[in-house]
Amino acid sequence: MTQPMMTLNDGHRMPQLGTGIWQIDDAKTPEVVAEALRIGYRLIDGAAAYKNERGMGEGIRAAGIPRDEIFVTTKLWNDAQGHDAALRAFDASLERCGLEYLDLYLIHWPLPRLDAYVDTWKALIRLRDEGRVRSIGVANFHEPHLKRLIDETGVTPALNQIELHPSLPQVRMREVNRQMGIVTQSWTPLGRGDSFNAPEVVAVAERLARTPAQVILRWHIQHGLSVIPKSENPDRLAQNFDVLDFELSEQDMAALDGLDRGHRTGPDPDEFDYREPL
Repeated sequence: MTQPMMTLNDGHRMPQLGTGIWQIDDAKTPEVVAEALRIGYRLIDGAAAYKNERGMGEGIRAAGIPRDEIFVTTKLWNDAQGHDAALRAFDASLERCGLEYLDLYLIHWPLPRLDAYVDTWKALIRLRDEGRVRSIGVANFHEPHLKRLIDETGVTPALNQIELHPSLPQVRMREVNRQMGIVTQSWTPLGRGDSFNAPEVVAVAERLARTPAQVILRWHIQHGLSVIPKSENPDRLAQNFDVLDFELSEQDMAALDGLDRGHRTGPDPDEFDYREPL
């Protein structure tokens, strides 16, 4: 199945659909990652905070797929913000992954009260310029955080990964990212199932003979979002990938757009300040 690709603002290309490895035990991660790659995924989204980067790298190597066909993301944890600390954290992540380079490295949270994300960003720019990571971006950044990065460094993030699902569609942040030339990537794209039983979702799923999860993932794709659903169940991994051969109508899209209730399943980036070490 041909995967839709997205071109980042630095010219690199990334699969639109991927899978995440949050909350998967490191010992099980190689099996999950290898199975995802066997199904057809080519984007794997990890993070230092998930404590399974080692397993992610093992799964990538076990799959036997050429490295240049796989797009690998990981993220800098909060206790490593600051220029020199970020460089050390990247070295540690790369060593755990057992890879020669990363495709995308993200600042996991802005931590505005710490006020170190600009210095952290400068470290990521250096890593990109050295060729150790191909693209750099952020996660959970709001408009003021993005504007400050760009104003103080002249470098725009390639991607902003934010919590986004039908009950938190992030219309404003999607538009901010679009105007800045930043790809929006959805984390927790299924909203932990909070819209699965919504009549609007159920009606579309029944009409198309699809699962609610598939309908919601298709909604992300048709909005031009990159989407990284997570599962360690092989059947669900396959179902999540099987969303590329059908379309939602304009009416379907509008129905799901109407589910917005501003419901976060995770922290508010303006308030989140958790800095405990991993």
